[in-house]
Amino acid sequence: MDQDIDSIAREDAALKIAQNTCYHCGQTCSQDTITADEHAFCCEGCYHVYDLLKVTELCDYYAIDGSAGISPDKSFFEGKFDYLDLPEVSAKIIEFTDGRLSQVSWYIPKMHCSSCIWLLEQLYKFNPAIRSSVVNFPEKKVRITFEPEKVKLSELATLIASIGYEPYISLNDIAGEQQKKWNRKRLYKIGVAGFCFGNVMMLSFPEYFHLGKDAFDESLRSTFGWLNLALAIPVLLYCASDFFKSAWAALKGKYLNIDAPIVIALVSIFSLSFYQIVSGTGPGYFDSLTGAVFFMLTGRFFQDKTYAGISFDRDYRSYFPVAVSVLSGKAEIRTPVTDLKEADIILVRNAELIPADSVLLSPQALIDYSFVSGEAEPVRRKKGDTIYAGGKQTGPAIELEIVRKVSQSYLTQLWNNESFSKQKEDQNKMLAARINRYFSVIVLIIATLTFAFWFVILKNPETAFRAFTTCLLVACPCGLLFSSTFTNGNLMALFGKNQCYPKNADAIERLSKINTVVFDKTGTITRSDDAEVAFIGTKMTDQDLAMVKTIASQSSHPLSRLVVKSLAHIQCGTQKLSYYVEASGSGIKGSLGNQIVKLGSAAWAGEQKNENDLGSSRVYVSIDGVCQGYFMIKIKYRENLPKTIEALHNHGFNTYLLSGDKPTDQQYLAHIFGNDAHLYFKQKPEDKLAFIATLQEKLHQNVLMVGDGLNDAGALQQSNVGVAVSDDINNFTPSCDMIIDGKQLSRLPAFINLARQGQKIIKASFAISLIYNIGGLFFAIGGQLSPVLAAILMPVSLISIVGFTTIASNIAAKRILKN
Repeated sequence: MDQDIDSIAREDAALKIAQNTCYHCGQTCSQDTITADEHAFCCEGCYHVYDLLKVTELCDYYAIDGSAGISPDKSFFEGKFDYLDLPEVSAKIIEFTDGRLSQVSWYIPKMHCSSCIWLLEQLYKFNPAIRSSVVNFPEKKVRITFEPEKVKLSELATLIASIGYEPYISLNDIAGEQQKKWNRKRLYKIGVAGFCFGNVMMLSFPEYFHLGKDAFDESLRSTFGWLNLALAIPVLLYCASDFFKSAWAALKGKYLNIDAPIVIALVSIFSLSFYQIVSGTGPGYFDSLTGAVFFMLTGRFFQDKTYAGISFDRDYRSYFPVAVSVLSGKAEIRTPVTDLKEADIILVRNAELIPADSVLLSPQALIDYSFVSGEAEPVRRKKGDTIYAGGKQTGPAIELEIVRKVSQSYLTQLWNNESFSKQKEDQNKMLAARINRYFSVIVLIIATLTFAFWFVILKNPETAFRAFTTCLLVACPCGLLFSSTFTNGNLMALFGKNQCYPKNADAIERLSKINTVVFDKTGTITRSDDAEVAFIGTKMTDQDLAMVKTIASQSSHPLSRLVVKSLAHIQCGTQKLSYYVEASGSGIKGSLGNQIVKLGSAAWAGEQKNENDLGSSRVYVSIDGVCQGYFMIKIKYRENLPKTIEALHNHGFNTYLLSGDKPTDQQYLAHIFGNDAHLYFKQKPEDKLAFIATLQEKLHQNVLMVGDGLNDAGALQQSNVGVAVSDDINNFTPSCDMIIDGKQLSRLPAFINLARQGQKIIKASFAISLIYNIGGLFFAIGGQLSPVLAAILMPVSLISIVGFTTIASNIAAKRILKN
């Protein structure tokens, strides 16, 4: 493999020297050519980049298809980015820092192809202090994680600029605002194409109406023909340049994309028209050429606007149903994260997400930033330190003051962090890739056979060229490729309106294939805010109960919250926690003064006598190693739980219950889940993960795991689709594929049904697109379709598909989710 790469690089270098082109950027070298290592370079900048790549052993870059490098900006100078090291500037540029790792996200306007992505994601090889760099190609952004103690922000920007990708840093970035980078080039191209199309049509009126046959009119006709040629050239070279670039990039990748037939059609129309004008044998088809480009550009513009609308819905409407405790005096008010304001004081408990950049008011905190940085070791922070959004508190509850409003797009970004994404097949993308690779080849074959039929057999060159070009234009598979995107985009918005939030379109597709549903118990099928609680055991003093309440209030676990609620009449003492730990699946422990309090299972509290009360859950209490008794908690189940399980069974789903609790309410649950119910109790988090893996591997089941996100992260990650149920607790986890409001859990069968209907709608939209293609090809092969009309049919087909998928999915959602 390495020999193949070396031979490709050597052949490419020899070719570039022979053509006097720069080995790095591919531009023609001037008289000041620099030669090194048998390569030619057009300037010092390109040679410098090559030398950097050589030193860091990244010269494989030149073997990548389309790897024309970028010469460093001539305006660059030493010290250009020194201002980034100023504290008041760096504080607003850096998205996140914990002292050991920092993150920045920079806009790279010169990023343009796969080789750019490859090089920008290899930054860690240039400097070991760069931990990682991840490219967001559609937005032309690179997110860099680095060690601030080893590399300055200015040095980081200088490094990127030195390899040709100078970041765009504006005053808006320094002001902490995001500027929307809107590329106006497409609008300019549409404007130029529309201007030329209108004027070509006006100059072609004599041809349309067959006016004038005398010598003067023939002279005007010839003049108008040359004017039309002049107007068509900028349309072909400038307005249609994106089609050519896309087709050429695909060709270098040794396949044909959907733009290849379009490019061949445009070149064919222009060549035939050019020949007719030069030879004086006809007026050409410049009206068809300019019109085709104009209508195709317009169609793609509205297609991009539709995508932008879908993206907007995703970032700002699909907020997480997460609430946080806002302190008002001594009162604690549960408030949605979207309603947080600057200067609000919030209380964040153990394992809860910090939803916005804040200042720590408590004496100290231990923050887990693994969601953001990937580092598992918690970071210790002291009073007055800035705590960034996305961290999780690991220890006693802390108080924070909001300094920056919640950024929902940032939370979405955390949720989609590649470190937590599942490596699962995206069937939709695979289908699109197959269409992309093979459909264009089939279209080219059909168009070629059509041309041969008209040109060779019927000896009609004019119709042959028209039929050839219209076949290529009308059979564009755009509708096939984008129908699933539009459908899933609208479905995501519909799910969000009903308080169910899929992570992405792939989650909806996997949801449609589910045949097994596994439920957690506590906090999932039970109500986390309502239960009958009674203490049984040695009578405790108010001081003891105050210690229990203080310890329990640090945890976000549903049972801890119910204990706190039952002690509402007890005032917490003034003593501060000196120690706190929470063991997943076992319990919590804290130290107040010289006393140690434990709450949790019997084994955790040191109680050897383990009675199984099948009618309730128990939270045992131990003070200084002596078990005082337990809180007996009669949990109430969610309304419509029997109806939900019945609906799942009626639709053929297998159902399981995995609970970390002892077998409470087993008879009641067996009645709900059926006589052959699969109920498993005393399951540790690792047991749940292993159970789901067994269902998948041995029974070949597609598993949906429904949990509360606290002790189920592994199981949610392992399942085909992981659903985290959220009520009014801040238990966000990136391991899940969907978040559902607890009040909407009874609609889970309906959501699965809607996902399945979505796949049927996608197939129906495929059929509509095929009807357009086949119908258009019928007329195109017969030579009865003009290139302009073929170009109009492309955006019309897209508009039809968008309209159909939107209406069909809305109707399906209204019908399925009506109850």
